[in-house]
Amino acid sequence: MLLHIKDSGLKGVNNIHELRYGKPEMYFKSSDEMAKLFKDFPQAFENTLEVAEKCDVTLQSDLKMPTFPIPPESKSTTLEEYLEELTYAGLDKRYPQQTAEILDRVKFELGVINRMGFAGYLLIVQDFIVQAQKKGVRVGPGRGSAAGSVVAYLLGIVNVDPIKYDLLFERFLNPERVSMPDIDIDFSDDKRDVVIDYVKEKYGEKSVAQIITFGTLSSRAVLKDVGRVLGVPLSTINSITEKIPVIQGKVTKIKDALLLPDLRWVGESDDPKLKELIEYASTLEGMARNSSIHAAGIVITPGDINDYVPLYKSGDSGLATQYTMKDLEAAGLLKMDFLGLRTLSIIDNTLDQILKNHGIAVDLDKIDLEDAKTYSMLGKGKTVAVFQFESGKMQESLMKLKPTDLEDLIAMNALYRPGPMENIPEFIDRKHGRKQIEYIHPIMEKSLKKTYGIIVYQEQVMQLVQDISGFTLAQADSIRRAMGKKDQGEMLKLKILFMEGAVKNNIALKTAEEIFELLIKFAQYGFNKSHSCAYAYLAFQTAWLKAHYTAEFLAANMTAEINDLDTIVTLIDEAKVFDINTLPPDVNRSVATFMAIDSQNIVFGLAGIKGVGISAVESIIKAREEKPFTSFYDFALRCDSKVINRRVLEALISSGAFDSLKIGHRAQLFAAIDSALEFAKNSGEKDNNTDSMFGGEMKEMEIVEPKLPTIPNWSETERLEKEKEVLNFYLSGHPLMKYRPHVASFSTLMLNKKDSPLIGKPVRCCGLITSIRTRLDKKEQTIAFVMMEDFYGKAECIFWSESYKKWSHFLKEDAVVLVRGKSELNADSLKIVVEEVIPIEDTIPKFAKGFSISINSSTVSTDDIEKVKKLCISKNDSKIMFSVMEDGNRRSQFYAPAKLPLTQESTNALTQIFGPSNVRFVVE
Repeated sequence: MLLHIKDSGLKGVNNIHELRYGKPEMYFKSSDEMAKLFKDFPQAFENTLEVAEKCDVTLQSDLKMPTFPIPPESKSTTLEEYLEELTYAGLDKRYPQQTAEILDRVKFELGVINRMGFAGYLLIVQDFIVQAQKKGVRVGPGRGSAAGSVVAYLLGIVNVDPIKYDLLFERFLNPERVSMPDIDIDFSDDKRDVVIDYVKEKYGEKSVAQIITFGTLSSRAVLKDVGRVLGVPLSTINSITEKIPVIQGKVTKIKDALLLPDLRWVGESDDPKLKELIEYASTLEGMARNSSIHAAGIVITPGDINDYVPLYKSGDSGLATQYTMKDLEAAGLLKMDFLGLRTLSIIDNTLDQILKNHGIAVDLDKIDLEDAKTYSMLGKGKTVAVFQFESGKMQESLMKLKPTDLEDLIAMNALYRPGPMENIPEFIDRKHGRKQIEYIHPIMEKSLKKTYGIIVYQEQVMQLVQDISGFTLAQADSIRRAMGKKDQGEMLKLKILFMEGAVKNNIALKTAEEIFELLIKFAQYGFNKSHSCAYAYLAFQTAWLKAHYTAEFLAANMTAEINDLDTIVTLIDEAKVFDINTLPPDVNRSVATFMAIDSQNIVFGLAGIKGVGISAVESIIKAREEKPFTSFYDFALRCDSKVINRRVLEALISSGAFDSLKIGHRAQLFAAIDSALEFAKNSGEKDNNTDSMFGGEMKEMEIVEPKLPTIPNWSETERLEKEKEVLNFYLSGHPLMKYRPHVASFSTLMLNKKDSPLIGKPVRCCGLITSIRTRLDKKEQTIAFVMMEDFYGKAECIFWSESYKKWSHFLKEDAVVLVRGKSELNADSLKIVVEEVIPIEDTIPKFAKGFSISINSSTVSTDDIEKVKKLCISKNDSKIMFSVMEDGNRRSQFYAPAKLPLTQESTNALTQIFGPSNVRFVVE
């Protein structure tokens, strides 16, 4: 079965029983069988034994560190001396005022590092970080436990102060537990290869290799593979795999999935094919399916890597080790993760745009970490595109927390994970004084004061163990690890020592017991503060950029997500929240990527248009450097006709890239493509003929452009359809725009909210039907899979046979409807099992009880209110709720008596007066 799976060329049903070795002897024979085979050659047995006795192999697992060359200008003679030299050189830069605590910490860390033989390791890391920065590669502020080392901070390996944020060196290196340090580095994802190339140049091409990794057969994957080999219909396989949940990033195993109500029928089925499917899939589940290259791992050896580890060559990815990450560590080889982090590339792009637009070179390591504007934005939950803080639930938590310093962000970053997340409400209530901060014993306040008495970090567990029992921090780290791994035997031994130390510290036995149990609970899911601190620092930098240079920051994020429709739509909508416009592509000012042209406008990038390749973009930019384009024909004439063809012109016109020229509308330009290409060709030929006939300098001849055809412009629907075809979404409008109040009021779930608490529950969603796919189920009844999108995202609406019979007459492409059903999240795809469909026109009488209007106190006029009064012609009373806004915050709210008809006409009129985003329906 496994061999059939690996043969990707096989198609259709395969007979797995025919795949057999030609002779039934492919196994290790017993001694008796071998004696019988070699009865005429008894010396063969003696020779075999002699060879075995001569074999003596000892596998060395000692540290094999590549040689780091000490620069000739240094007076140091050993790696340890050179490490101290660089460390103390960084001391004055990082700590102008050096206390005894700082100096003692540096001396202690250097002693441990040198004693454990890791001076070379830190020097290697420090060297390629310095070189990366010299080569213009942005490096992250740190990640993992390395941020707890003051020496790493002084060397520039990490960029957060371990002493200021109570980070512990022993979480990084434990002198009582000798193991290889683990320093993973983030680089901007578009320049990561620059650093790898430097390492290869420094230590030798043959001493550096990537690392192999193995893809395993998860329950979903193995069911699909086995089902394909057995010939089980794909529809049947999908009906099983789509019901297998992913919990905390892990796909549920087959045996557990079959116990779920939705999949119980599979295990109870008498179908022999299904029984075979489950039997083989269960056996193969978890096995390696294929090999690939680790996304970040790099190994560096002291010499030719082939002398230390077997190699593997795959396709065009170059050489990789046959050992995985863990095996390399066991073999004592230097393994590092060179991670590409998109956020760093986004920061670089943002800073470049700030320099261009404002003439300011921002140094993010010198910004005010107490900046009020940034914390105000975070407290309002405006964190779309803010690193680590952009999910919906995190936004809600931040709005409740109202963070005021980096410690709050560090804590939220650590708490926002399965398990600790349950403590977020308590953390918030304690911060704001709604709940009392309590400690089992006063001695705990020292470690827990900054997190309001709640254990959040692994480092706090270590500090508490030290404070209560008198353990060293190295011993405390050992007990933390034992607790985290639930090592009962080790914990029992350590508990005895813990209790003895607590009693010596005048802590009652009962109290010590209670604290120990509390530590066990939190050690299992407490987070590494060093990592949380470094990433919160990076998150604050992105938040600061968004708060102070919003247009540039969002434009950089749009560029990074240029191929992700859902995210682009979210970012464009976020720009609107900050009163920033996203303008169509423009042949006279767009570059390849998204670009903020000022603080209020972002221009779409030309490379984001389907059908416009990079060569066409380069031609456009080169041609306009001389002077701006003045017309469509001028554009065709001056750009390279080898790359600007009909397809490119169609895409540019459809995207609105010529709108700013204000000469002809899109339909006219579209109809003029052939004449523009012919005009450019003929004009070029005339120039060539003139040169060849007369030579010398000629006065510039006036070129007469053809006239554009007189035809009507496209309808709004046609314009938007063509926009979406080339941009992947609607830019100058949206078919749903006239129904924006309906979407905002009647939808209980927006289609981008994949972390909503409503996932798995009944929901209502309004949207535009973009595609319909039907097929037959097992009973040969029609079912349908309908893609629907709103302003923010999309979802697949599933119509089983009964619901399809009932509602199929409403299912048409481009129809706007409200669906009611149960939401599900399959991998990263939102699905809705539909129970009811309502045409959007019928939603007002079904759900609306009145209108809700947001008005800005500084911009609303008496004329606007008079216009509303004139609409009040209904015989029945209806509700109008006014919300008065100031600076985006609601200051007051009141109901006004009215007789305003609850109709689409009234809705259209109100949106004309106040804008579609300020009109909602009152729903009870």
